[in-house]
Amino acid sequence: MQNKPQLKYEPEADVLSWEISKAPIDYASEVGDFVVHFTKDGQPVLVEVLGAKDFMRKAEQTVGPR
Repeated sequence: MQNKPQLKYEPEADVLSWEISKAPIDYASEVGDFVVHFTKDGQPVLVEVLGAKDFMRKAEQTVGPR
């Protein structure tokens, strides 16, 4: 059975987290408002969006309402 990706939002920190797998995290890399956590083999495990409210607002403006 494969791990199902999970999304979580932490309102106090305004961080949206996308857990891709339950594998152990070895290191992380930050690029702009994104932090990606990787295994020692370079596979992504967790993606965090810092300033999630602004990110979602900009994404909605780009894509438009459904």
